[in-house]
Amino acid sequence: MGAKQENGDPENILPPIEQELSHELDTKVKKYLRGEGANLEVLKDKKLKGQLSVREDLYGISAKAAAKAEKWLMPSKGGYLEAEGIEKTWRIKQDAINREVDISSAKNQYDIVLPDFGPYTLDFTSSGRYMAAAGRKGHLAVVDMKNMSLIKEMQVRETVRDIVFLHNELFFAAAQKKYPYIYNRDGVELHCLKEHGAVTRLQFLKNHFLLVSINKFGQLRYQDVTMGEMISNFRTGLGRTDVMLANPLNGVVALGHSGGTVSMWKPTSAVPLVKMLCHPGPITAMAFHPNGNLMATSGKEKKIKIWDLRKFEVLQIIPGHAKTLDFSQKGLLAAGTGSYVQILGDFSGSRIYSRYMGHSIVKGYQIGKVAFRPYEDVLGIGHSMGWSSILIPGSGEPNFDTWLANPFETSKQRREKEIHSLLDKLPPETIMLDPSKIGTVKSAKKKDKPTKKEKEAEMEAVVEAAKGTAIRKKTKGKNKPSKIAVKKKKIVERAKRPFLEKQMEEENVAKKQKISEEISLPTALQRFARKKATA
Repeated sequence: MGAKQENGDPENILPPIEQELSHELDTKVKKYLRGEGANLEVLKDKKLKGQLSVREDLYGISAKAAAKAEKWLMPSKGGYLEAEGIEKTWRIKQDAINREVDISSAKNQYDIVLPDFGPYTLDFTSSGRYMAAAGRKGHLAVVDMKNMSLIKEMQVRETVRDIVFLHNELFFAAAQKKYPYIYNRDGVELHCLKEHGAVTRLQFLKNHFLLVSINKFGQLRYQDVTMGEMISNFRTGLGRTDVMLANPLNGVVALGHSGGTVSMWKPTSAVPLVKMLCHPGPITAMAFHPNGNLMATSGKEKKIKIWDLRKFEVLQIIPGHAKTLDFSQKGLLAAGTGSYVQILGDFSGSRIYSRYMGHSIVKGYQIGKVAFRPYEDVLGIGHSMGWSSILIPGSGEPNFDTWLANPFETSKQRREKEIHSLLDKLPPETIMLDPSKIGTVKSAKKKDKPTKKEKEAEMEAVVEAAKGTAIRKKTKGKNKPSKIAVKKKKIVERAKRPFLEKQMEEENVAKKQKISEEISLPTALQRFARKKATA
């Protein structure tokens, strides 16, 4: 059986399946449309009316294309916890979730107890397939999270402060006691980066192939891992820091300092791009939203703040302490302190975070790092006695793009991707606060104020041009040399007048500013007023 459309045309009768699909697409199109269309009938200007109608058509076409892409290219939908009645989602325990999920998801819920090597820090690859774990007492391990198999583990027999994967799972860097080291997946030491010193935190910018480190003396270094070249080396001048993170949107590295400030850096600037006072005390943790526009910070005064980086203003202040923070791909915020992890969510779209889930590990375990696993509803927790994994429904992106990150990629695909990423490597100059400026035309600078010598040279040129002005010959008696000299003098004075008037205006403005400064200061402090050097 078929169903007729509203126009009643028998040729446009749709089968039931296609009718259902078209109805589903219509609902998705409404989600991508920019509100109600403008009423163009009231416009009298035909040209404006035509331009706006074309633009409205383009909006409709783009909304349909986005709806089709969501329908056919993103078939999976993310799950989430939904409470019934007066039940609260944060009261649902991991045991209750484990009883309801499938076998493959239940495997992601486990505890690894290694009391002799903790506390542990974790890092995942961009595809979420592999995890690197580093124990403070020298234990390094690489785990395949799909098969739950150990690829390699080793004991370096010295302190390890941080670990980070490089462009893929074949290489990782570990910040050890004296220097950072680069290892391959088989545990073979490839490089010892002695120039970096005793590093406390590491970050890797995969689009730029830059390894970023901050050592215990507050020195920030950028090193290109493709050529081994040291791109930049800066002294932050703000002391030792244990908080460093890279913004996923623009590659800007943010540091959290003991004075409560957050500074943002790029490799081509020796001074911070932004220095903002976020907390009255030391910064304990920091995290960036995947869209790069939101930042979460935590301070010793037991407050978590959500910042809008487009305006550099606070959106929300959440009471509570956090030793570690992390955003998921879907925007959930995990905050860990002591032996408790709290997950906050923005479900209204108003960027106001509320409590979503909570999880308590064994009492006495101290959480050191929380990290969401990409493309999975899993949260990894590194603590003093090993590491744990819990299920957080709705945290991971359900649809992955194989061109960006493929959890099921083969060795051939990995090699091809590595070559393509090297060819597409971005130079360090592309790291900036507003990456949308890349590819635009640089606006012309305003003309600088001319110096005194330039003004004098301009006036002399005008005077010389005035002196060379030809004087028209007149009747007998009016061409005497004395009268010609008077006429030339008047021409020169007329040419000089604009320059002299402008000079007098500037002097009057300077006198008024000086008088206002003297009036604003008390008599006892006027001798400390800044005196401008006379030209």
